[in-house]
Amino acid sequence: MFDSFPGGASERLDRPTYHADLGRIYSGAGIGFLNKLERGQHFQERGFPSWEAFAAGDWERALTLADERREDYAQELHKASRSGVGHRRLRVVEFPVTPYVQWELHVLRVRVDVGDDIKVLDARDIAGIERIRPVPEVVVLGDAVMYEVVYDDEGNADGANRYTDRSLIRETNAGFDALYERGEEFHAFFDREIAPLEPPQVTGVSGRSRGSR
Repeated sequence: MFDSFPGGASERLDRPTYHADLGRIYSGAGIGFLNKLERGQHFQERGFPSWEAFAAGDWERALTLADERREDYAQELHKASRSGVGHRRLRVVEFPVTPYVQWELHVLRVRVDVGDDIKVLDARDIAGIERIRPVPEVVVLGDAVMYEVVYDDEGNADGANRYTDRSLIRETNAGFDALYERGEEFHAFFDREIAPLEPPQVTGVSGRSRGSR
């Protein structure tokens, strides 16, 4: 699964070019769907108010600010639906759950509540697939283009590798489909694994910087 990914030909885009390119293709006609596979367990989301509160150790405010995005997420999904673009996201989670992922799943719960299609996959269930390398963290826009976000030496988001080989994109989408089929319904996972957790102890949050939720 994802065997051809490491050797695939790609074009390196800096961060502004990546965001502009993704927006242009997403807004164009006919991509049909967006698949997003998330694998990393530590990120920074500077400028995102809920993350900033989480990083400052204010857990209750972080959750309140996450919930305040509810209408924004609903409008985003409504716009996607009108454009005929289906969204699916698969979040791989390692145990013990990191503070970042604990926070992120609270944010994703808000998205699921307004109709986003998100599943969760226990990293232990794909240990055999990841014997050589982790599954890729990618955003795939139909069969048109695929992006793998890259990072600088300090772990900050630094653009993306852009892939357009249709056979590679089909293979990656097939891998995504197979993993998504194995994923657990979001609320079942959240209620069992995340809801009972105490607020995380955040001291000197570090990790990769990424885009807005």
